[in-house]
Amino acid sequence: MRLTILGGGGFRVPLVHGALLRDHAAGRVTHLTLHDLDPARLAAVARVLADQAADVPDAPEVRTTTDLDDALRGADFVFSAIRVGGLAGRAADERVALAEGVLGQETVGAGGIAYGLRTVPVAVDIARRVARLAPEAWVINFTNPAGLVTEAMAAHLGGRVIGICDSPVGLGRRVARVLGADPRSARLDYVGLNHLGWLRGLYVGEQDVLPRLFDDERLLTSFEEGRLFGAEWLRSIRSVPNEYLHYYYFNRETVAAYQQAEQTRGAFLHDQQARFYDEMAHPATPALRAWDRTRAEREATYMAENREAAGAGEREADDLESGGYENVALALMRAIARDESATLILNVPNGSAPGGGRTLSALDSAAVIEVPCRVDATGPHPLPVSQLTGHEAALVSAVKAVERSVLEAAESGSARAAVRAFALHPLVDSVNVAGRLLDGYRAVHPGLGYLTKS
Repeated sequence: MRLTILGGGGFRVPLVHGALLRDHAAGRVTHLTLHDLDPARLAAVARVLADQAADVPDAPEVRTTTDLDDALRGADFVFSAIRVGGLAGRAADERVALAEGVLGQETVGAGGIAYGLRTVPVAVDIARRVARLAPEAWVINFTNPAGLVTEAMAAHLGGRVIGICDSPVGLGRRVARVLGADPRSARLDYVGLNHLGWLRGLYVGEQDVLPRLFDDERLLTSFEEGRLFGAEWLRSIRSVPNEYLHYYYFNRETVAAYQQAEQTRGAFLHDQQARFYDEMAHPATPALRAWDRTRAEREATYMAENREAAGAGEREADDLESGGYENVALALMRAIARDESATLILNVPNGSAPGGGRTLSALDSAAVIEVPCRVDATGPHPLPVSQLTGHEAALVSAVKAVERSVLEAAESGSARAAVRAFALHPLVDSVNVAGRLLDGYRAVHPGLGYLTKS
């Protein structure tokens, strides 16, 4: 089986390769193509992969290329893990937003909108090329904002593009463990959009054991989300939110923490990864050791500002375990390529439920949502979930309206639609601020120069 990774010079590619090396079954990936626009980053990552594979006799054959069409031809699966504008672009997204007193995180609020506006046109071009050059390939989208980008690509690839994220996997695993359930067999009632979802039930057999969590103070504060959101708030909403909802529920505190931080997350990662790639420019650098050291630092500092705002303290050992997006991707490929049935939380169109019905009544059929799916050789099939109500339904509907405005702006070049996207977001509190955000982002991102039409 042939796999292509777009963004193949990215720092997290060795995680995917590590998962491939653990797969020795028939039908595994035998050829891996890494595509990136930066040949130096490609060379660095290829060295890490060579170190990883040193003692694995059936490791996939790895090749690198900077030619996108060459990378796509003959692929059975395509992983899209691009970052338009790089980490420098992410850091700029954060600075522009914080200067206006709003959140600049890369998938949430103003930063997520800016990232989407410059990423969607590139993702659409990739989707069109896949449809032309590798029409039988399945595209697995890692690119953030994952739900938005998946919806943009689905307009050209239909159900052959699937978005993945490791946040729901990690959340479900942590909650299952504290409740004494086996994370591998527990059934999760998880529903929402990417980085905007809630765990509303956890079933062992036919019994929902999640209510036990809210009645036990010790259990409720024994895992990352419990410490992040606080026991009182989780009891109030009777669900466990995805960690990214901390930006919504505690927005003022988080923005203040970001403004007071020595560096934003994007700036930290930009500097950290620049050091790694600089190190890798020296042939004598032990590639895998340098990558492992950098990754450990990256994981330990994840969402540090949010934990500071919540008083949640340092991450515990269990929380430092990889969220597992590479394992989700591998399980997804296996299920499709080998017809090995699997249940995974994925980003898929709302209308792709069996029989063509809508999974969430609050959204239209084309809306990409994040829910548990049963996957087989024909692709993912959303499972029944509890319907969103109250503030959850309102928040999901509002953010989906923002995403649709981003898609409109990206397709038409409409600056008016872009301003509307900023202004409609729940974390942007003024139409005037929305206009200044667009001006600020166009000033630092030449790629947004296409937003000129009314």
